[in-house]
Amino acid sequence: MARRLSYSARYTHPADKVYSALASRDMWDARMKEFRKLTPQSEIVEFISGDEGLSVTLLQTIPRTQLPAIAQTVMKKDMVITRKESLGPLAAGTTDAGTGGADGGGADGSSADGGGEPATDGRRAEGTYTASIPAGPGSLNGWQELFDTETGSTNRRTTEVKVFLPFINGKLEQLMLVNLVDLFRSEAEFTAGWIDENL
Repeated sequence: MARRLSYSARYTHPADKVYSALASRDMWDARMKEFRKLTPQSEIVEFISGDEGLSVTLLQTIPRTQLPAIAQTVMKKDMVITRKESLGPLAAGTTDAGTGGADGGGADGSSADGGGEPATDGRRAEGTYTASIPAGPGSLNGWQELFDTETGSTNRRTTEVKVFLPFINGKLEQLMLVNLVDLFRSEAEFTAGWIDENL
C-alpha cells in the first residue's frame, strides 16, 4: 500500500513573488549550487518557463556511502535521482483548504491542516512533481498548488510513495517521506531567502 503525506510551506511573500522565483532560471541555478555542497553531482537537465507555466528537470547523484543502511541493502550503486517539477500559470481563483498529513517547517513554518486558508481574492497555480531512480524499487509522485493566503502564500505538496519490496517496503516508504519533509523545508527556506535578496 502506498503512503501519502501532505506538506505545506508558508511564505510571508505573496504567491506572485514565489511564482516569479520558481520561474527564474537564476533561482534554480543558485539552488543547485547550494545542493552541490551535499551532493556534488546536481544539475539542471531542462528548464522551461513561459505563458503555459514552468517545468524543470533535475539530476542528482547521491553516493551509496551516504545512504541510510536500509537503503544500501537495496541500492548497490550510487543513487541517481531524476526530479521533474511543474507548475501551471498563476491565475485568479481559490482552492479548498484540504487536509494536511505531517507537521514540519517551511519558509516560515508549516501546518498539519493544510497550511492556511486561501485568500478569497488571491491567485493560485497547480502542478505536479515526480522522482525516479533507474531500476529503482519504487515510485514517487506528487501534486502541488501555490496560492495566496491572508498572510502571504502557501505551497502545498501532497506526495505518494510506494516501494515494491516485501518486508522492508513500509520502512523505506517512511524513510522517504521523512527525508522529503526535510528536503521541502530546506528548499522553501532557500526560496524565501532568494526572494528577499533578488525580488
